[in-house]
Amino acid sequence: MTSIAPAAPAAPAVKSTTKRRLLVVDDDAELRQLLSTYLTRHGFDVLLLPNTAQLDQFIDRYNPHLIILDLMMPGEDGLSACRRLRGRGDALPIIMLTARDETVDRIVGLEMGADDYVGKPFEPRELLARIEAVLRRNPAPPFDGAAKPFRFGAFECDFEARELRREGEPVALTGGEFALLTVLIRHANRPLKRERLLELTRGGETESLDRAIDMQIYRLRRAIEDDPGHPRHIRTIWGVGYVFVPYPEGSADGANSIPESPDGTVPSEPTA
Repeated sequence: MTSIAPAAPAAPAVKSTTKRRLLVVDDDAELRQLLSTYLTRHGFDVLLLPNTAQLDQFIDRYNPHLIILDLMMPGEDGLSACRRLRGRGDALPIIMLTARDETVDRIVGLEMGADDYVGKPFEPRELLARIEAVLRRNPAPPFDGAAKPFRFGAFECDFEARELRREGEPVALTGGEFALLTVLIRHANRPLKRERLLELTRGGETESLDRAIDMQIYRLRRAIEDDPGHPRHIRTIWGVGYVFVPYPEGSADGANSIPESPDGTVPSEPTA
């Protein structure tokens, strides 16, 4: 049985020139389909999973802007999945869904790192409003993994040609440095641990020392930062790792920025 309350007459679907991608993870097949239909009408690209077995693969492959995650599922439950994602340094926005309307569940979910919480049954327009609110608090530049170049500041990253250009001129990068830059762009504005960066850039070969990532970060900063000693794009989060900020404060696209401390690093949040 569906867990969505009867909806009020819907307004015309919102049209958007840039589709934002949502990943819905819920073991209720009917609910997944209803959410897919409703959210697609409102301009979202919606991906569906019945459980968390392929959650990591979908995140890495499709780079969703937000996850709608059911609390109670067979296998790994929503709380465990949320805690695991936050533990690896992934700040991807998460809205938790649950049929249990207990305050303690909501508190625990938020403590695990969820950005918001919606109890079942719910009005679809309420979920839509919460999605929009969370995305406003967690802006990220669109990136769909396609060959279209990604621009930030004076730079253009051409994924098809595997080339970084500054004002049209190629910037010399090794294959490893370009792979790391691609990962940082795919996870823009999301803090990533060194271990996670190693996993994403080298697949299963994660036995390399963290210093390998640090050295590549050092060389990337020398390539793209005006002042590598005070980086604006690739910032250190002490005790966690790094975060890529394509549009820093004060730039033309500074609305997609995150706060930084006076020394150019990003204040870190406690991680699980």
